[in-house]
Amino acid sequence: MNSNKDSRRQFIKKTSGLALAAYLPSLYASAYDKMNDPFPFGTERGKPLDACATGEWWNWKGDEQMSRFMQTRARSKVIAYAVYTHDRGVLKMTAQLFPLYPNEPDTVTLEIKQKGKWKKIAKEKIVYPGWSAHFGVEKWDDTAEVPYRVSLGKQASFEGMIRPDPINKDEIKIATMSCNSPRDETVEKRNEYIENLRHHDPDILFFAGDQSYIHQYHTYGILLFGVQFADIMKDRPVIMIPDDHDVGQGNFWGAGGGVADSPAGDTGGYYYPAEYVKMVERCQTWHLPDAYDPTPIKQGIGVYYTNLKIGGVDFAIIEDRKFKSGPNGNIPKMGPRPDHIVDPAYDRKAVDLPDLELLGERQIKFLHEWGQNWEGAEMKAVLSQTAFCGAVHLHGSMDNRLLADLDCNGWPQTGRNTALRELRRCGATHLCGDQHLSVIVKHGIDAYRDGPMSFTNPALVNTIYGRWWWPLDEKTGGGPKIDSPLPWTGDYEDGLGNKITMYAYANPKEKDGKELNDNNNRKDRADGYGLVRFNKKTRMITLECWPRFANASSGKGQFPAWPRTFAMAENDGRKITGYLPTLKFATENPVVQGIDEASGEILYTERVKGKEYRPRVFGSGSFTVKVGKDKPEKIVGDTVKAGEGTIDVKV
Repeated sequence: MNSNKDSRRQFIKKTSGLALAAYLPSLYASAYDKMNDPFPFGTERGKPLDACATGEWWNWKGDEQMSRFMQTRARSKVIAYAVYTHDRGVLKMTAQLFPLYPNEPDTVTLEIKQKGKWKKIAKEKIVYPGWSAHFGVEKWDDTAEVPYRVSLGKQASFEGMIRPDPINKDEIKIATMSCNSPRDETVEKRNEYIENLRHHDPDILFFAGDQSYIHQYHTYGILLFGVQFADIMKDRPVIMIPDDHDVGQGNFWGAGGGVADSPAGDTGGYYYPAEYVKMVERCQTWHLPDAYDPTPIKQGIGVYYTNLKIGGVDFAIIEDRKFKSGPNGNIPKMGPRPDHIVDPAYDRKAVDLPDLELLGERQIKFLHEWGQNWEGAEMKAVLSQTAFCGAVHLHGSMDNRLLADLDCNGWPQTGRNTALRELRRCGATHLCGDQHLSVIVKHGIDAYRDGPMSFTNPALVNTIYGRWWWPLDEKTGGGPKIDSPLPWTGDYEDGLGNKITMYAYANPKEKDGKELNDNNNRKDRADGYGLVRFNKKTRMITLECWPRFANASSGKGQFPAWPRTFAMAENDGRKITGYLPTLKFATENPVVQGIDEASGEILYTERVKGKEYRPRVFGSGSFTVKVGKDKPEKIVGDTVKAGEGTIDVKV
């Protein structure tokens, strides 16, 4: 211990002058001993983690790029970025810092500018490990545009703008992105993305996971990501959720917080210590609205599933890995890995066992209740890491064909269908990333095209694991023809037996076996991002998919088959067999719910337009109709059957 103190004393003398020696005891307690513990994650697995940002990080001699990036940052720029959201009167913000020296401040101040002057509204300690500071401000006025500044004493600051809620806009735009590989020609910059996103000027940004691929060094990875996107994140709300690579695993089945046997993760659980996982989630998700049910899972790991309303569009944010069962030990191995199936003759039902989890009961309960609550909402969408199907054939290379990849949300199939029914009940579109292949899919649950629409965005940098949609028979799918310039659209079954309808796919152009990270292939590997437009006035949704090097300001150059526009009502594709009597309301745009009395199933809960509405049904029998301003709280008809007539509703 004495030698450590001598090292610290020498550092402070060298960097700050002899006068600071008198303050060494307090410096040790407040800055060094608490914020520079070299092994903050405990356990043998935790010892090598984040070494470039823990202990005497300034002496770390690891990877040259990593060392240079972490150790040469100008001290006036150690606040890398800030991200925020605000909803229901609460502003939440995270300031992310580079590692600090022992003689630097250990608190960050949040100020807002009012009448041309900065006003301090909060001050918070920096949290170690992870080097983040977190602010929660209640009674936030979401109608004003407010400049903000986060400061590390007088040493460093970072400024941005807190936007008002765009409730008066007819169209709400969300940019959706994921898979930010560091294997790129411009490691520290994403200029083409920043330029295009500025042109689009989205109301919100969604980063769906794999912000970092630096498994054992999350602080470096998230700082690298933050420096790349700081200029676009600082001025608008940001939804950021971690995926498998963020928590240091090639794949991830959370198993409710269990401990995985290896970084492959296929036994279920987390491989690295809980404190490391907590750091990752704290840095990436703390600024989201508070969790719907914050009860921790095993190992004391937290949850963040919640919802965020932006301009009248209600986004549910779910964790589609955290509760999911791992394949290894739960189902028979039917391929080279426990999560890969290659035998086309296997029984699809053999892997869909009753005890397997996907979202878990807690998140299904959340989606069920969220779908019935339309307070402040006109449209809904669900955001998560990955897709509810296996819309991929070729994995990593053109010669690696898999029948099924159990990393996707298409498995377990029963859990997949349960989740999709909740989306369908409220007409929610699904947005996600992860797959390294952008697609538009309409899900089938009981029949083709009876489920919601889904958009998987492309990889920001697609040099880790490129993928292709490439049916083995190279034939167009079944069902009514899709209007598309692409050949392989229509109805298909994925390798798990799930019904899907392919509308669009953005394959990499490479076909001759060259590596996707070849410098000559930079514009052909299908790097890009998504932009989704929710038009509240028309209830139409437009999906755009832009290549990384497109010039968005020209209005041209999207991937073939994009953009695609569809009605919100298409998120429920069940066959309508009849209509109940017309409802006439005293006020406009109420919420209507239809319930099948025989089964007790909620068929749908939706905000209707205008003062008249005729509820649809999907079979014979009797139905209950409930209505309310924002929730279906009042029964206006029970034992209602299809037919003509009207019901006056005092809502």
